Amino acid sequence: MISIKNLGFRYEGGERNALSEINIDIAEGDFLGIIGSSGAGKSTLMYAVNGVIPHHFPGDFYGEVRINGLDTVDSPLEALAREAGSVFQDIDGQMVASVVEDELLFGLENFGIPKEEIEGRLEGALAAAGISGLRYREISSLSGGQKQKVAIAAITALRPPVIVLDEPTGELDPQSSRKIFEYLKELNEKHGITIIVVEQKIMLLCEFVKRLAVMDSGSLIRLGAVGEVLQAPEVLEKAGVNIPRVTTLGNRLKEKGLYSGDLPHDLPCAEAMMRKVLSEAGHA
Repeated sequence: MISIKNLGFRYEGGERNALSEINIDIAEGDFLGIIGSSGAGKSTLMYAVNGVIPHHFPGDFYGEVRINGLDTVDSPLEALAREAGSVFQDIDGQMVASVVEDELLFGLENFGIPKEEIEGRLEGALAAAGISGLRYREISSLSGGQKQKVAIAAITALRPPVIVLDEPTGELDPQSSRKIFEYLKELNEKHGITIIVVEQKIMLLCEFVKRLAVMDSGSLIRLGAVGEVLQAPEVLEKAGVNIPRVTTLGNRLKEKGLYSGDLPHDLPCAEAMMRKVLSEAGHA
């Protein structure tokens, strides 16, 4: 599906590489979360995946990125956009219409979605994003969080093979953030769409994604299943990543010799851990 080999990139005029020796294979149907501190190279990696780099941002590009066989350097952006839909941090910069409905229709009509499917996809995407009531609103009248939901709905309505999202819940409240991730999970599981998401809300990310990639100073320092990556909390903390509190709790219990299992990364795992700890303590 996506193959990244020996990827390196330095922005024009940059003093150092924004990315160095990145190697990732992302299979069809994967749900990959990318975390790292500010300046770690997360957004640059997203731009390399969807072809924005090097088509829009000039610089020194090394290695290779392919999506479904398409080389992102040699292929036109229009072809790449059909393979990977993107939601950027700069929401205003990616809006093309003045009304919410037209924003979704623009992509659906231009991508050749059958006419009989358009209304269903439009309504479904708006409902899933929780913005059905905004269908006929002027985009200029919306809040930042509402615009973010419109951008997500516009891309998810297209159901491209890959969806790349750069901090999609940055301006959303916890409830709205969870709803967006539940929708992404549905797209991933029911429609087989490959999801790649950069997100700072580590607890939320760990609950939904299948794999985690940790970046630091332009390099990929950890990659694997969520539980596997969280087994090295000292590596994440050194990279400036705030690990889930339940993981920290598990570490503290391990240090005191009260727990020896896998570190939890969400509330159900934490509940199971505490039941085990309390059960063993009761038999002590």
